[in-house]
Amino acid sequence: MRAYVAAMGEGDEAEYLDPRDEIARLEVQIEQLGEKLESTRKFIVAARVALVLGGVLLFGGLFGVMRFDATMLAASMAAILGGIVLLGSNNSTANEARMQLAAAEARRAGLIGAIELRLVDERGRLH
Repeated sequence: MRAYVAAMGEGDEAEYLDPRDEIARLEVQIEQLGEKLESTRKFIVAARVALVLGGVLLFGGLFGVMRFDATMLAASMAAILGGIVLLGSNNSTANEARMQLAAAEARRAGLIGAIELRLVDERGRLH
């Protein structure tokens, strides 16, 4: 006897899937979420670089290490503000993806645990 899992479709209609099909779907989703996390990590690094660069420009100009003018002030403020926005946006996206990833992995583990596995005997072995 096979067990089937109810999965909610886009139209809120329950469709019944074989647990193995649902596990395969979840594995694809887990892979996509992993790629999304990797992408957000790259943007978080870029945001931190922008923050540091903006800070270096600002403090370098204020302390006379570099020529300080309106263009440098605008560039440093743009880098700082852009870094803050990019960092905040990607941190929230990464947190959301982590939660979705944990939920998908837990669901997959539950489905794997619910499948009645059978042992394969060794009688068919070649000598």
